Amino acid sequence: MNRLLPPRACNAHCHVFGPRTVFPYAANANFIPEQDAPKAALYELNDRFGLQRCVVVQSSCHGFDNRATEDAIAGRPDSYRGVALLPTDVPDAELRRLDAAGFRGIRFNYMNHLGSHTPIDDVLALAARLVPLGWHLQIHGAPRLLTELAPGLRRSPVPVVIDHIGRIDASLGLLQPDFRALLALMDDERFWVKLSGMDRITRLGPPYVDAQPFAIKLITEFGDRVLWGNDWPHPNHAGPIPGEEQLVQLIARIAPQDDQRQRLMVDNPQRLYRFGDNA
Repeated sequence: MNRLLPPRACNAHCHVFGPRTVFPYAANANFIPEQDAPKAALYELNDRFGLQRCVVVQSSCHGFDNRATEDAIAGRPDSYRGVALLPTDVPDAELRRLDAAGFRGIRFNYMNHLGSHTPIDDVLALAARLVPLGWHLQIHGAPRLLTELAPGLRRSPVPVVIDHIGRIDASLGLLQPDFRALLALMDDERFWVKLSGMDRITRLGPPYVDAQPFAIKLITEFGDRVLWGNDWPHPNHAGPIPGEEQLVQLIARIAPQDDQRQRLMVDNPQRLYRFGDNA
């Protein structure tokens, strides 16, 4: 356990896969995991590192069938929450049911390897129906697509969480247009960013020294709207799969001050996901 992590520290971005005998993968899935990554393995991982809270993000390998994620939340209903994948015409009754089950947002993928892209106007129409629930949008997209989507996203009536530091290319430096576009979005208080994915934006590999400055800048300038997650079990990863212990140890590198880690790991996730274990 990393003793630098505060109590109720949250892993705000991870997934569960299967087990396929209980929760089959979608027939039209754009990828099928080689191995299942069931809830028991996720629980063990989080417990080992003192990550007492968790946000399970529905994976595209399960499509709109959110049962595997819902089952993982149900096993720890006070300290686990979920982000769903849903069609934009999902009935309000289903949104309310998922809210009661612990879901707090909907993810939309704008990465080419994850299939077709939902029109932003349809996403915004759905977002209007999320307001009474206090949900948010989560956007996973390549930098160019994020820049194209920015005018639409600025019209969102609910918070917008940007995945994986915007998937920028760390080798291009802090002044690159893609990162400056992300910073411009973050100037709007509706936007949040996940500091997961240093292992995805690096061009040097571990310990991701080229990626760390991006996380540090976001923590320094937008410390009340940053989140951390390990992205386990690292689906569709182009490079070497990162070591879980190393990812946890890097938290102290990007957030060296106690108050920074408290916001990143506890206070910010609580505001966005509303855990029930606040005693």
